Amino acid sequence: MKNIILEEKNGIAYVTINRPEVLNCFNYDTLVELGDVVGELYSSHEARVIIFTGAGNKAFSAGADLKERRSLTESEVRRNVRKIRDVFQEIANLPQPTIAAVNGFAFGGGFELLLACDFRISVEQATMGLTEVSWGIIPGAGGTQRLTRLIGEMKAKELIFTARKISAYEAYNCGILTKVVSQNSLMVTCEKLANEILQNAPIAIRQAKLAIQLGAEVDIVTGLEIEAKAYEVTIPSKDRLEALAAFNEKRKPVFTGK
Repeated sequence: MKNIILEEKNGIAYVTINRPEVLNCFNYDTLVELGDVVGELYSSHEARVIIFTGAGNKAFSAGADLKERRSLTESEVRRNVRKIRDVFQEIANLPQPTIAAVNGFAFGGGFELLLACDFRISVEQATMGLTEVSWGIIPGAGGTQRLTRLIGEMKAKELIFTARKISAYEAYNCGILTKVVSQNSLMVTCEKLANEILQNAPIAIRQAKLAIQLGAEVDIVTGLEIEAKAYEVTIPSKDRLEALAAFNEKRKPVFTGK
């Protein structure tokens, strides 16, 4: 049975961590599979929005597989940490918009996975947090960096230093989550957002994401240069001309991503 399931439908790719019996924890094999799937999606033109979720209704992911960790040598621990960090960075770098459908517990690496996504929609009963210091380690898959950039240094320190587990509503109030919904409406809500994005030009969406992410780490002048270069990519596109033609003909544009 695959640890990672990839399904594609109507422009949306669904990536499911498929280890519900261990709360969708990450062992090394799962990280390798996830990395392979992310690499496949990076160059896909059919998958225009990607939704990440966990199998079952208990957990998005409870983080590292501690049963595996107990059997690892120090060098193998370093290998695992390097792998999860690299895979989550690849997810953050995906050109398509990404949505974390948080269907339950999201601790440690599971929380870091949702932080690597562009949008994070959670069920009401989910509990989440970076609990690593309670295990004698620190977040090692981007948590110290992405959470700080998202909610500020002081609040990030509070959550990381205390290893606090917070509710979905607390996470929403901190600015971590996009929305909190009922269990039954989780995927419907994620797909609604995905379909709103799908109405727009694929090249423009990808270039806007690139400009936002690269620009967030630099000064405004450099950021404007990044934006200008991203804009240049859209000018010769057929989608731009199609939008103008559709406006003139009073119809909805049909974008092809070309």
